[in-house]
Amino acid sequence: MRRTEALAKATTLIEALPWLASFHGATVVIKYGGNAMTEEHLREKFAADVVFLRYAGLRPVIVHGGGPQINAHLDLLGIESTFTAGLRVTTPEAMRVVRMVLVGQVNRDVVGLINRHGPFAIGMSGEDAHLFTAVRKHAVVDGASVDIGQVGDIVNVEAGAVRALLEDGRIPVISSVARSEDGTVYNVNADTAAAALAVALQASKLIVLTDVEGLYRDWNPGAVDNEVIDELSATELEKLLPTLSSGMIPKMEACLTAVQGGVPQAHVLDGRVPHSVLLEIFTDKGIGTMVLPDAPAATVTAQLKGNDT
Repeated sequence: MRRTEALAKATTLIEALPWLASFHGATVVIKYGGNAMTEEHLREKFAADVVFLRYAGLRPVIVHGGGPQINAHLDLLGIESTFTAGLRVTTPEAMRVVRMVLVGQVNRDVVGLINRHGPFAIGMSGEDAHLFTAVRKHAVVDGASVDIGQVGDIVNVEAGAVRALLEDGRIPVISSVARSEDGTVYNVNADTAAAALAVALQASKLIVLTDVEGLYRDWNPGAVDNEVIDELSATELEKLLPTLSSGMIPKMEACLTAVQGGVPQAHVLDGRVPHSVLLEIFTDKGIGTMVLPDAPAATVTAQLKGNDT
């Protein structure tokens, strides 16, 4: 029995060997959110996975949101929380809560969980060192532009501080708020922020954790065997985007932005699966949906190896 268990572990390690070699030194940006962020056992496993990546020679960067925590705090304070076109309407009063929760609570929680395993994680906000510069974003409803308050689109990324932390062997943990040039603080979608940072860092992978298995081919809410698309190109994804649910659009747009910006691979994974990040990176089949640039496989492989040097 012991020998059988040991052999199974050895097989898993050997399967991981080529991926360990390919991704050694690679920067991987992970958007952290959903149930993986709110369920205690998943939170602990995620932190352990991130530290495993660090010890395996990768350079993980975490970008997080905090929708459930923000909702809970707004409810506690009696501040109404509404959404337009899938985006949170963010009044100045709500923005103060968003900023406090993301920077002061969620960020510290993630940093603390990772640092149980060693002195690796350092928390940052998108405001720090002008990491993210944003402009006001408007929602579009029935073709008309709608003001949704202090919600921003990232227009510039100054990633020098993040690079310095990575060179020092640290794990940056970044909350998705940003400043405009006039000093206004904006709430920024964490998927969008992660994609922008992945492009700026010339990352080898963008990984977006969510609460579904991946992108479904023909989603049927009543079915138990919806088919997950394993892999698709940027062009294929562009064609699918108008048909997607409002919840999946920012995640898949983030993947599209990443691969069109030079990131060789972008993935949407089910964060409810324990160790989903490791399963994606270090196994032959992986899980979830992978988005690739419109380029021959050989070109993608060459780009990936180029980022690893």
